Amino acid sequence: MSSDGHAALFRGQRRGVLIPLSSPSGAGKTTLSKRLLAQNPDIVLSVSTTTRQPRPGEQHGVDYYFTDEATFMQQVEEGAFFEWAKVFDHYYGTPKAPVMEAIEEGRDVVFDIDWQGAQAIAEQAAEDTVRVFILPPSLALLEDRLKKRGQDSSEIIDGRMARAKSEIEHWSEYDYVIVNDDFARALEKLNLILHAERWKRSRHPWLDGFVQALMDE
Repeated sequence: MSSDGHAALFRGQRRGVLIPLSSPSGAGKTTLSKRLLAQNPDIVLSVSTTTRQPRPGEQHGVDYYFTDEATFMQQVEEGAFFEWAKVFDHYYGTPKAPVMEAIEEGRDVVFDIDWQGAQAIAEQAAEDTVRVFILPPSLALLEDRLKKRGQDSSEIIDGRMARAKSEIEHWSEYDYVIVNDDFARALEKLNLILHAERWKRSRHPWLDGFVQALMDE
């Protein structure tokens, strides 16, 4: 059989990539993740579980998995989450099952998540996880972006800036770091990272059979 024939016989579905994407507030991770998803139809955004009530227009399974506190805590006991936390009287968690199902099917999963969440995912799925941190070009520009949103008081902005510094302290824990000084360039780099990681040998288990067939010719 020709090598092309062997390739056709053995080539199978690659394994997906988990991409926790982190940044301080205002540095652009949410916009970058949305654009990345728009450009790559085989990527999905991880959907969190929450105990808060749906807001107008939110859909179960699309924006969040909405549940009650008793069910949420049962899922915690069962180890159903990569990570979970209580925020402003409501619980939030990152469910494992739909994420692992997606990567088994060859789809990539992006997480818009903080450094603690990214760390938890990397600890539990080390071979599948590629962490990317987005840095602002400067803290002054980051503060200016937050002010231009016109959504927060000066006290809230001061708090966000303090948290931004705390987030940035963890930059060296990530596999890749992108400085978002130009959105188009940052998006291009994010796409390059994704496409390179997709071709890692470990994400193509069909290669074992293909190489063995080559050696048996």
